Amino acid sequence: MQKTKFPSVLSIAGFDGSGGAGIQADIKTISALGGYATTVLTALPIQNTMGVKSIFPIPPKVVQQQLEAIAEDIPPCAIKIGMVYNAELIEIIADFLNQFPKIPVVFDPVMASSSGKRLFSEETNELFIKKLFPKISILTPNLDEASILTNQTIQSVEDMEKAGKSLLDMGVQSVLLKGGHLQGNQLTSLFFDTDKSIHRFDTQKIHSQNTHGTGCTLSSAIATYLALGKTPLEAVTLAQDYVYKAIFHAKDITWGRGKGSLHHFFEEE
Repeated sequence: MQKTKFPSVLSIAGFDGSGGAGIQADIKTISALGGYATTVLTALPIQNTMGVKSIFPIPPKVVQQQLEAIAEDIPPCAIKIGMVYNAELIEIIADFLNQFPKIPVVFDPVMASSSGKRLFSEETNELFIKKLFPKISILTPNLDEASILTNQTIQSVEDMEKAGKSLLDMGVQSVLLKGGHLQGNQLTSLFFDTDKSIHRFDTQKIHSQNTHGTGCTLSSAIATYLALGKTPLEAVTLAQDYVYKAIFHAKDITWGRGKGSLHHFFEEE
């Protein structure tokens, strides 16, 4: 009798005790879509649905030991990277990725707070570009993060096109630029594929308080679909559809007193 095998998806990310973002969102997403989630913790934020109270970084050597333990036992079929907080950690993760040159890597660059405040120094951002970008299959920045990386102001779809092309020039294979911060009731995202083609995705914004962890969920969904054998464009398309439905099915649920989670295990009606 042949054993059932689920493709393993490794999440290298921070913690969220409220269950909406970080590795918790990644585990839920990967599991919902048919993957097997493994995790490496990079930071321990103390938070709930009302916000982050403090952040305790995991020592880089501990992160390295976690990576080694997972790699020797459950090699990943795809990797998602989230919160990476300092230069030493960037070096460690970049060295780790050298072991898996053919494995798709999705990077959701947590470089700015929800208010748009820069979280890292210019030197750290440059190290992201130099060390990690050449190893990234799909980069998934929001507009604030893309603006920091490209040093461009992004206020329109035309600005998004310029920024996306600039990001490709930095060495990543493809980019999904998320336009959720644009004004208006329509959400526009652009996917810059490996062949330089640009694919536009337009959806109506869902008015909901429960959108915490949207970026984490999207990037881990893309990684899971890549692990399942989908092309980058297929993975991005399917992942955006999954996230839209997860937001829609969570809009009438109350989780905590602040910005709640998506509904990762929704059932189609």
